[in-house]
Amino acid sequence: MAAEEKTTLREILAITGKPGLYKLVSRGNNMLIVESLVDGKRTPTYARDKIVALSDVSMFTDSEDVRLCDVLTSAGKKEGLKPVAMDPKKAANNELHAWFDEVLPNWDRDRVYPSDIRKLIQWYNILVNAGVTDFTIEEETAAL
Repeated sequence: MAAEEKTTLREILAITGKPGLYKLVSRGNNMLIVESLVDGKRTPTYARDKIVALSDVSMFTDSEDVRLCDVLTSAGKKEGLKPVAMDPKKAANNELHAWFDEVLPNWDRDRVYPSDIRKLIQWYNILVNAGVTDFTIEEETAAL
């Protein structure tokens, strides 16, 4: 049996209108086959669906935007690569802000909403529960 492949944030997708996160399995004509990180079910997604790789997501700060991989790495250090104990759906806004202050101290309080922090915690928990704890993104090297 082949060795287990490492899943990267380039292969992890968020799909508008579908809960959770998905791993890219295969590409076809005008569609992708994705697998839910929550329940492992495979489904097709089409060109009309808004699909974003986590490697392309960033968070607003008071200076430059910070890539999601760096935010997830910081959350992993804070939480010891274990799921966040706080339930993001039930947490009060001040609890979310206090947690995010520890993860990304210079976050932009005008452009990052509590719903964004909730989604970040949900994504982090899904990734950790799926065994994805290496949030680094290898930079592609240009062919000479």
